[in-house]
Amino acid sequence: MRQPKLLTTIRGYSRSDFTADLLAGLTVAMVALPLSLAIAIASGAGPAQGLITAIIGGFMISLLGGSRVQIGGPTGAFIVVVFSVIAEHGYEGLVLATFMAGLLLLVAGYFRAGNLIAYVPEPVVQGFTIGIGIIIATSQIKDFLGLQIAALPADFLEKIPALWEARANFSLPALAIALLTMLLIVSFRRLAPRLPGLIVAVGITSAIVALAALPIDTIHSRFGDLPNALPVPHLPSVSLAKLTELFPSACQRRNKNRPFGGVKVGHCATGCFML
Repeated sequence: MRQPKLLTTIRGYSRSDFTADLLAGLTVAMVALPLSLAIAIASGAGPAQGLITAIIGGFMISLLGGSRVQIGGPTGAFIVVVFSVIAEHGYEGLVLATFMAGLLLLVAGYFRAGNLIAYVPEPVVQGFTIGIGIIIATSQIKDFLGLQIAALPADFLEKIPALWEARANFSLPALAIALLTMLLIVSFRRLAPRLPGLIVAVGITSAIVALAALPIDTIHSRFGDLPNALPVPHLPSVSLAKLTELFPSACQRRNKNRPFGGVKVGHCATGCFML
């Protein structure tokens, strides 16, 4: 019988277990917070969607997950798929595709389709990973160099000419802060691996930008205030034509997750809550 792991681990749960889980939860939250904001922005959504989904998705994975050591969070592989869906169908289309992908996941999990991953050739996995890495890195060039582009194309071959045409808007302060942040992340990982180097590095460079009043876009200057409460969820409009149009996108989103019979269960970078 398939049941959430929480139902079995709660038996005999001790104070020491709670303390260990609390520290682990704080560590994961400190890493997931900037990561969720960054992946949501890179996906073409807003930081609010990333923050809310990190909360809702993380809670649901912990509540219904099948492993006692599972960590739920956004994954960079979703950036490419989410960005293209939002660019083509808008945020409502993304939400509907996410619901469809969830249904496909339930069906695949029931039949333990995740076991099929063992038969995928390793070069296919490596090629997919390298391709995703290149596309994600390309999508970050705009902010890395401080380029001013109204609408960055979703396709890789169209994105490169758009970035080249905007080269005159290059920002030296933005590049310096980006390089410093990368240097701090790598340094903390090697010198203090137990320290949440990601959020410490972001905090240090953010403080530098604020104190020096550098002309660099921030989350607040670009997107405004982050929400301080969860929104009331509501469903997007659903029609047979819309479902048919979004079905290929839903299949792509399903393939980025591993069903319950496989390796990992993740959640998307933007989620199922309409703001």
